[in-house]
Formats: sequence, C-alpha cells, structure tokens
Amino acid sequence: MFLSAEKFYLTYSYIGMYCPSMPRASTTSDAFNAVAEPRRREILNLLALRERPVGEIVDAMGIEQPSVSKHLRVLHDVGLVAARREGRQMIYRINGEAIRPLYEWASTFARFWKHQLDMVKARAEAKMRESEPPR
Repeated sequence: MFLSAEKFYLTYSYIGMYCPSMPRASTTSDAFNAVAEPRRREILNLLALRERPVGEIVDAMGIEQPSVSKHLRVLHDVGLVAARREGRQMIYRINGEAIRPLYEWASTFARFWKHQLDMVKARAEAKMRESEPPR
C-alpha cells in the first residue's frame, strides 16, 4: 500500500470496528454506556465518598466547568447521580440503587480476579521460600 506525504492514522473506522449502518448507542441510553467514559467514572469515584458541589468536582478533576456539567448531566439522565440545589450551588450525590446493576455485573467477574490474585500470591510465596537460606 502506497502512503502519500499526508499523515496516515489507523482509526477504528479504518480497521472496520464501527459499522456505519448501525447507530451507536447514546451515552444516555443506560448506565453502562454512561460509565464507558473515564471522566464519568472519575466523577463517580469522587462522589462515592460524599456529596459534592460542582465547583469542588471541577477543582478535583482539573477540567473546565462546562465539561464537568455535561458529564454530570449524562450521569443524572441515566439516574447514577442525583442533584439538589443549595442556594446557588448544585450538590451532587451518588444514587446507590442505580449503581447496583453495574456492581452486580462486575461482581460476576470477581472469581476470575480472585483466582489471578491467588496465583500471584502463590508465586510470590514460592519465590520467597526459594530465596530463603536453609535452616
């Protein structure tokens, strides 16, 4: 294949991972699509400890307020966060019930993670026994 002087980028559409005849699901269609974006997961992590005003989330994430507000809107639209007004501020908190399906789905894989961690632990313990001097 001949490449011209222009830059060549291998994109998802170039390698056929996107099907143009099939529309992608909206990020607001369900919780799984909403948390596919890393910044939204970061927001959920921030809200896991306690409720926070938008300004505090902006400061913690280091991105512009309009971007944070858009992510919060998506999370709110799918029900993962709830908001209340306190004076001029919007205070956001996690909606634990809405997160339950995500937790239940992810926990189906916990046995695989535990198995991997058990294997790592066993190898480390065996390595330590090998390196110990005989008694």
